[in-house]
Amino acid sequence: MFITRSRLVILGALFCAVLGPSVPSILAAAAPVPPSLPSGEPPLSWIDPDTGHRVIRLTREPGSDSFYFNFNGYTPDGKSMAYTTPDGISVLNLTTLEARKIVSGTVKAIIVAHKSPTVYYTKATADPYFSTLWCANLETGENRKLADLPRRASVATINADETLAAGTFIEGDANAGGAYDGTPAQTPSRMSATNLGEPENKGQLMARRLAAKLPMTMFTIDLKSGHVKPLLEHSTDWLNHLQFSTIDPSLLMYCHEGQWQQVERIWTIRTDGSHNQLVHRRIMEMEIAGHEWWGGDGKTVFYQLHFPRGGKTSFIASYQVETGERTWYSYGPDQSSIHDNSSPDGKLFCGDGDNQSPWIFLFHPVRVAGKTLGEGLIKGGYLESEKLVNMGKHNYRLEPNPSFTPDQKFIVFRSNMFGPDYAFAVEVAKAAKP
Repeated sequence: MFITRSRLVILGALFCAVLGPSVPSILAAAAPVPPSLPSGEPPLSWIDPDTGHRVIRLTREPGSDSFYFNFNGYTPDGKSMAYTTPDGISVLNLTTLEARKIVSGTVKAIIVAHKSPTVYYTKATADPYFSTLWCANLETGENRKLADLPRRASVATINADETLAAGTFIEGDANAGGAYDGTPAQTPSRMSATNLGEPENKGQLMARRLAAKLPMTMFTIDLKSGHVKPLLEHSTDWLNHLQFSTIDPSLLMYCHEGQWQQVERIWTIRTDGSHNQLVHRRIMEMEIAGHEWWGGDGKTVFYQLHFPRGGKTSFIASYQVETGERTWYSYGPDQSSIHDNSSPDGKLFCGDGDNQSPWIFLFHPVRVAGKTLGEGLIKGGYLESEKLVNMGKHNYRLEPNPSFTPDQKFIVFRSNMFGPDYAFAVEVAKAAKP
């Protein structure tokens, strides 16, 4: 009985999302789901008693996760979402919540394309320092090998028209590889119900990796021919977080990685190597900027900004690459998150909280404007926040990585609040009272 009711709750929520509030709602009549199903599994749906928002468990496999916050996981039509499992990649129908395995084995998901229903991923070879680039059609299930990658290479992003991938590799023949400190990466088996998340000493590892000054090459790879073209060579900075614009196939964002106060982090570059530009230049000691992402328009770079690290003045900042316009929305320590994200239309933000503010947040930006002397000034404002999910039982070593669904009616996140990690969604609108 509990399982049947839970399924009705979920289907009602999703039908409402698709058809709108005029649909007779099963949600209003459904009783709250008990803390756990008789089988011991986490509930399929419940109303958060602290916020009044309905939460839905999207995935069934223990150890299943939605994508990293700045990597698209949704098909172009907005009807499906790719997610990772302990033994591959699956696709979820967002209307029926039916899932299908698309990729089997230990692989690394990259992104779902913006042009076609295709997920890109890399697969290891027998030699741990080499890997291959693949893609899979999320509708037909066809998997196809695209290219052999350079030694110790990783691919992080696919461009808007699916002609290029971009990635990095550490130069030289020494057996130094992808780990933070430059030693060979020890890849844990994905055949596990629990993603342990980030290492507890991540900050120390990042500092060691940056100090190692390992020479790197950033490259693009032609998805038809497999031809590798160097973009930046012999950089002893740690190059990371590559992200193509969602609309401009020649515009790439990347970062100089490390502890944020030690680097000028956020950059953009053209795929012909021109216009290598710093997006945000620091002006204060211990000022930090990072966790950057492209807005839905493919023209706006968003990022977190803190004056200084550990202080009480923080912003979601944006930079418009075509006009140079900048906007900063301030927020307080009780609104802080590991990651923030923007809605597809750029009118809302969300956050995944942290150990000091353990909530999934919805943010409404409020502009503060008026007649002001001066030209080219940064536009200002602040964020009004709403708490959606109490994350008090979540271990934040696993970062929740929130994202809006394409229809903007749900925020998807991953959580281990019940032990194993699963992907969840919370309704932006409050649940109707029974």
